Amino acid sequence: MSQTKEQVTLPRVPVTKILDTLAAMYPDAHCELNFRNPFELLIATILSAQATDKKVNQVTAGLFQQYPDPASFLQLSQAELEQEIKEIGLYKNKAKNILATCHLLLAKHGGEVPAKMEDLVELPGVGRKTANVVLSNAFGVPAMAVDTHVLRVANRIGLAKSEDPLVIEKQLTKRIPKAKWTDAHHWLIWHGRRVCDARKPKCDQCELTAQCLDYKARKKTRPE
Repeated sequence: MSQTKEQVTLPRVPVTKILDTLAAMYPDAHCELNFRNPFELLIATILSAQATDKKVNQVTAGLFQQYPDPASFLQLSQAELEQEIKEIGLYKNKAKNILATCHLLLAKHGGEVPAKMEDLVELPGVGRKTANVVLSNAFGVPAMAVDTHVLRVANRIGLAKSEDPLVIEKQLTKRIPKAKWTDAHHWLIWHGRRVCDARKPKCDQCELTAQCLDYKARKKTRPE
């Protein structure tokens, strides 16, 4: 019987040591999207796909002042919303999804953002990653949102072993104490953005080299 992706044997790494080191490196780690309520976080997270948080924050600063809730967003046509967010990648599809999400929030949830995974992923443009971001940061629900940074860093260090975000989420939530899921998500993102770059990781600035499987493997292959 072949192993499923979830049954892959994970590398033996000192999980507690890794988490403690990340916590010490990033004591102030937090969601870098600006928001004042669950609705703003939901929209900002939808916009953040394949876009930087910095660019999203620049766009939403004015957007949320003019359109603070689902009803006000629905005053806009799709073309008008596209103009508001055109500086962000995939803006046409995002505008369509945001308006459809606002319709559903009003029709099914009284204009409020639901606090359950099954309800969030029914919203257009919302997958597990976006739902986990909203659950953890807006509602305080322990969750592990897996974006490209979390996936890359978790694989490199050895906390997880997969290219499938859902499998990574399952592996990380199994290895990391539930009380630390949200913090660990932020630590991994901050590490990916500041040190563990996709193309040129700054290993000389990293405090995890003693535990990092990728670093050890690359060190072995270097000529003396």
